[in-house]
Amino acid sequence: MNTFGTHFRLTDFGETHGECIGGVIDGCPAGIRIDTEFVQKELDRRAHTVYDTAKTADCNTRREPDKIRFISGIYEGKTTGAPLAFLIANVDAKVNESANHVLKPSHNSFVLKEKFGHTCNEQGGRFSARQTACRVVGGAVAKLILQTLGITITAEAESIAEVNDGDTAGAVVSCVIRNVPAGWGDPTYDGLDSQLAAALLSIPTCKGFEIGEGFRAAAMCGSQYNDTQTTGFVFRSNHDGGVQSGISNGQDIVIRAAFKPIPTLRFDQPTIDYEGNPATYTGSTRNDTSVVPRVLPVVEAMAAMVIADQFIIHNS
Repeated sequence: MNTFGTHFRLTDFGETHGECIGGVIDGCPAGIRIDTEFVQKELDRRAHTVYDTAKTADCNTRREPDKIRFISGIYEGKTTGAPLAFLIANVDAKVNESANHVLKPSHNSFVLKEKFGHTCNEQGGRFSARQTACRVVGGAVAKLILQTLGITITAEAESIAEVNDGDTAGAVVSCVIRNVPAGWGDPTYDGLDSQLAAALLSIPTCKGFEIGEGFRAAAMCGSQYNDTQTTGFVFRSNHDGGVQSGISNGQDIVIRAAFKPIPTLRFDQPTIDYEGNPATYTGSTRNDTSVVPRVLPVVEAMAAMVIADQFIIHNS
C-alpha cells in the first residue's frame, strides 16, 4: 500500500500533520549523479501555486518549504546502488480542530472510517495530498536516470474550471513523454499504458485517464484512427498515443488526466458527524483552489517512475 514500482520502487511514509514525511527509493542503478538542486527545484514547483490564497489578508494557506535531506545511498554525489533515503520536515502543519470530527464532503472521511475505524479527520493525514511531495522526489530521481537516455517528460494544464469566490475548480492535465524507444512494456496485464493509468489514478483527486485519443476514439472510424506507417517504419499519425498492445512504439507517449475539484471549500457545507448526526463542515482557507499548478510535477513524477521502472525491466 505504501510502495510504488516493481524494480524502481518508492516507499514513502509520514502524515500531513506529523513531524515529517519521507521515503526510500530502492532499485536505483549505481553511478547516477544526484543533482540535489534539481530535486529541490522539482519540490519547489509542487510547493508554490498561482492559486495560493495566502496573498490575501484574510487567508492563511499552508506554506511548506519542502527542504529535502538525503540520508543514505549517495557517495560523492552519485548513487551507490544502496537504497536512497530522504526526509522532508513539516513546519507549517495545523489541524482544523473545529471540523475534525465531522465527515468532510467528497473527502476520505467516511471511507477511512469504514475501512480503518477512524473517528476524526486527523487520522486520515497519511492520505493527504501532502504525501505527493515524496512522489516528486522519487520522480526527480527517475528523471535523472531518464536524462541519461534523452527521455523528457512535460506536463501542462489543458483546462481549469471557472469558479466563484470560495469554491474550487476541476482541471485537465496533459503529459507528453518523449524519446522512449520502441519495445518497452508488456502485453496484457502489465501493459505500459495500464501502468501509466494506475500511476496517475493514484494521485489524489485524479478521476480520469486517457492515452492518445482516449474517449475521442469512440467517435472515430478505423480508417480515421489507424496509425499507418511508411517506408522506414515512420508513423503517419499518433492516435494510439505512443503505446500499442501495452508496448511503446517509439512515438511520443501522450496521456491526459482529469482531476476533480478539491473537496475543501471556503464556505460551510451540510454534512454529518462520525456518529451520523447532522452537522456543518466549515472549510479551511489553508487549501488551494485547484490542483493546478502544484499537480504538474506530480504527474511528471508518476510518469517518470513508470518509465524508469520499464527501462530497468527492459534491460534486466
